[in-house]
Amino acid sequence: MYIEDLKFSLWADFIEREYLDNEFKDLIEKKIINGATSNPAIFKNAILSSDAYISQLESLSASLSSKQKYEAVAIYDIQKAADILKPLYDKGDDGYVSIEVDPFLCDDAEATIEEGKRLYKAIGRENVMIKVPATDAGYIAMEALVAEDIAVNATLIFKKEQALFCLDAFDKGMQKAGRAVDTVISIFVSRVDRALDKLLAEHNVQTALTGIYNSAMIYDAIMEANLPSCRALFASTGVKDDSLPPYYYVEKLLAYNSVNTAPIETILAFDADGKKERALPIDKEIIIEHFAKLQDIGIDLNSVLDKLIDDGLEAFKEAFDEILEAL
Repeated sequence: MYIEDLKFSLWADFIEREYLDNEFKDLIEKKIINGATSNPAIFKNAILSSDAYISQLESLSASLSSKQKYEAVAIYDIQKAADILKPLYDKGDDGYVSIEVDPFLCDDAEATIEEGKRLYKAIGRENVMIKVPATDAGYIAMEALVAEDIAVNATLIFKKEQALFCLDAFDKGMQKAGRAVDTVISIFVSRVDRALDKLLAEHNVQTALTGIYNSAMIYDAIMEANLPSCRALFASTGVKDDSLPPYYYVEKLLAYNSVNTAPIETILAFDADGKKERALPIDKEIIIEHFAKLQDIGIDLNSVLDKLIDDGLEAFKEAFDEILEAL
């Protein structure tokens, strides 16, 4: 844990082969991070911009499909990360790394289940979480994977309703598994503010708060459910607004029994200068008052969040497409 008393973990939202051999190990040894996450956009940037993958790609059979080549590279990196994190996992200090299923399967429950099981088996490491988008098909897949004793990272959560569906899926899956299975619910934060802050500033409504308050509300719902081995994970916590400190979305969402997965520069900035004090929960009346201001200026937050879910899925699909085209 980054903060033992709060059971608060920091995970690196980054995977790249040379980094795994160097800085990743250093951050673990210094007890700054105790887990890692990946997604199609992260792998796209790694595979297409780093020379570390050239040798392996050249050694792969020309008969392999682009997706098979991608999986060969991604599985290698996830195995490497999992092996490095295994000592943490063995002593109960997280030690997980996540890999996401093909985002084009987001509306196909059976295909998502089969891919999740296949990836988990191919990686062959127990400290791997299969990341599944929170869609109608995704909830069915989450239940099935948890029932198989596979840890799941439910991703692309923008709404409380999504989190509740995830909790229900995890609960049903664990009943079938007959034991508690580790899960996280990944709440996306900064994208909400990026979508709204320009308009809020024009109406003199305080910016850089909607993502925080929305996430705090979802965190409360997860905590109230008290589902064994399930935690809120705050994602999309990098800062694009130069007026904010780089660790803003880590500091403002520091909460008991939670995880924050962030870019490396964000983690280093928080470790150096961020306040290590509990920030959640936030008084519900404060959240309600802020949301009322949004409504007063004509913002339908529910519609904004729905669009962000759709945009997030499309972004993952585009990144995955770009990897496959390049390979």
